Amino acid sequence: MDWSELRNAFPVTRRWAYLDHAAVSPLADPVRAAMVAWVDDASENGSANWSSWQGRVENVRKQAGRLLNCHPTDVAFVKNTTEGVAFVAEGLSWNAGDNVVTAADEYPSNLYPWMNLAGRGVEVRRVASRSGRILVDDLRAAMDERTRLVALSFVEYATGFRNDLGAIANLCSERGVLFFLDAIQGLGVFPLDVQQVPIDFLAADGHKWLLGPEGAGLFYVRPDRLERLHTLEVGWHSVVHDHDFSRIELNLKPHAGRWESGTLNVAGVVALGTGLELLLSAGIDVVSTRIVGLTDYLCERALSAGLQIFSSRRPGEASGIVSLSGIDDPAAAVRRCRAAGIIINNRAGRVRVSPHVYNTFDEINHLINELGASV
Repeated sequence: MDWSELRNAFPVTRRWAYLDHAAVSPLADPVRAAMVAWVDDASENGSANWSSWQGRVENVRKQAGRLLNCHPTDVAFVKNTTEGVAFVAEGLSWNAGDNVVTAADEYPSNLYPWMNLAGRGVEVRRVASRSGRILVDDLRAAMDERTRLVALSFVEYATGFRNDLGAIANLCSERGVLFFLDAIQGLGVFPLDVQQVPIDFLAADGHKWLLGPEGAGLFYVRPDRLERLHTLEVGWHSVVHDHDFSRIELNLKPHAGRWESGTLNVAGVVALGTGLELLLSAGIDVVSTRIVGLTDYLCERALSAGLQIFSSRRPGEASGIVSLSGIDDPAAAVRRCRAAGIIINNRAGRVRVSPHVYNTFDEINHLINELGASV
């Protein structure tokens, strides 16, 4: 596929070699245009076209259903990943002595909500990684008859390690344990079919690999798990007769829409849909091949420059995130790269690089030339 047309849609490329999509993605012109269109309409017409915008929101829900291979009503829109994690952590009925199994190095949003259950007697068991890899056998060893849930990331934010979702989901099913997935670092990069991989709950903000703006994300609930969660933040939009304001009946929607308690961030959701459309039009399999190709090349060039690759590059474990070690002062290296027009990041004392489909091999070469002086 010729990626130059998509690259031209990203104004950021005129100034930067932007290789930090694991943090925040820059907006493509169509995504920006979607937000501006809502702002212009709201300014010029107020709520006159409200129903039209709601229709566009529902189209985005269909796109999310395509992305996950689920029914659109299995997806609710959230303001960020953390909100989705909290819906599960606070929505399940816990008993003293229950435990949650997770990774020791998870992003804080997938740790603090579970740690916050300590007052209810819930233990968080943090499984250590082995050279940045999380082994399914280690997760199994941490589980017992009181394990209620496993909470992991699709891709670990600091190492780029891609978890074996199929193996973990099967393990949870065998043990009768729920599986929550923080999908923000993998969704949009790799295909995920929730019909094939029995994930119970999933949350992902759209501002990284999904090419959307901050403040709009996805929350998936497996239909047969719907009644396992107590619904938080119940409001006018949570109920079946949501537009009949004089009909006061607490009759929650029979799907994930019950977690959309009030008015949505319409501009953000519509813009997220535009980002989804860019990815779905290309094909997630094609996107995956492109991103892994870029990171494979990055690792090859980095090794030749004397850098060390911390991230696992084994088949099935490689991702769009590459963590580089062997750099004396990662923070200084990030600053030096920024001065040279390259945006990367520093996580866990290592340089983190995360290209997307519109990035180029020339940009990778530019990065390695700058980082080579850091060894």
